[in-house]
Amino acid sequence: MVRAFPVVMPSGQKYWTVLDDDLEVVPVADEWLRNLRFGRDRAELTTKAYASCVALYLRWCRSTRREWTTGGRDLGLFMVWLKYTPAPRDGMESVVQPGPGAAPVRGERRINRVLVAVRGLLSYAVSVREAPRAVLGQIYELADSRDLPAEAQGEDGGLFYRLRPVHSLREPETQMDRADDAELVAMFVACRSARDRLIVLLVGRVGLRRGQVAGLRRSDVHLLPDSRALGCDYPGAHVHVQRRENRNGAWSKSRHVWVAPLDFVVVSAFDLYYEERYRLLGAGGCDFLLVNLFRAPLGEPVSPEAIGELLERLSDRAGLGRRVGAHRARRAFASNVADAGGTPDEVQAVLGQKSLDSQAPYLFPDPKRVRAAIDRVPSPRGLRGPEGER
Repeated sequence: MVRAFPVVMPSGQKYWTVLDDDLEVVPVADEWLRNLRFGRDRAELTTKAYASCVALYLRWCRSTRREWTTGGRDLGLFMVWLKYTPAPRDGMESVVQPGPGAAPVRGERRINRVLVAVRGLLSYAVSVREAPRAVLGQIYELADSRDLPAEAQGEDGGLFYRLRPVHSLREPETQMDRADDAELVAMFVACRSARDRLIVLLVGRVGLRRGQVAGLRRSDVHLLPDSRALGCDYPGAHVHVQRRENRNGAWSKSRHVWVAPLDFVVVSAFDLYYEERYRLLGAGGCDFLLVNLFRAPLGEPVSPEAIGELLERLSDRAGLGRRVGAHRARRAFASNVADAGGTPDEVQAVLGQKSLDSQAPYLFPDPKRVRAAIDRVPSPRGLRGPEGER
């Protein structure tokens, strides 16, 4: 069975590849995934997701007796297969091949994500002459900018051409939202350790992504009002967020190093966590900030996946009725900064973003503030005419 598989390089760096039925690496897929990881500086988890998608495509090609290098012409059939064919269980392929009329097993969003990976693999195969150039015409069509949203057409309004995927599904619109302050408080109260409370604050009151939280080292944390003795001129308590190769798979999405300021609530949570960590581990443990305290291997760094699982458990334990993950908490943080009077450049700085345009998806104004803005607009009855008449 074709499958995704993790690879550890001699340097300790990791990426994911694809193995065929004989447990041999699929050469072109492996080259493409290594190029994504090390040539284009993508996260290990990105290669894991792409490798899993490519494995589905190669599995379909094998089951339908197609050459994967030319299967792009039949991606429409592959989409039907994706929609109705369940994943194999216990390493065995499904005997039943359900079709239309059966309950879908993958939604539009998942199918589109798989197609993104397949197009990437096929495009790379064409570039290294492992697939015919005609494949590009089967998976892309030439389109112009007139069908793009206005914000994506550029300020000059000029016409330009682009490659548009031939195969894609219209995804249902999902309402992006933020975590409510009450939800984050309930999750905080539901925590059973100082470490878990610190994690909730780092995502909800500092706005860090879970990969950034898991990748923090103790040396990144500066809690003193004056850190010049540490060679740092940034005022007040803060953490330095930077991209590294981490053995727990943590990865900062931001390529540049940035500083996240901390308030007194978060600083207090750090103090309580350090006390708990020393009580349970003594001076042991690694340099990672957040480590295993209650299960083996003790002292080893917490993974991003473990943080995601913790937030899911806390959502259930707090009775929220939905999962409040790190991204919803990050949007809550950004919105709270804006609602408190933070300017766009301040929101940009605390989110660690390089562009002002990048903060838009994170801002969800408080409905009370929006209501107040509308109420401040004067009524036409209160306006005077040009001659002073009402």
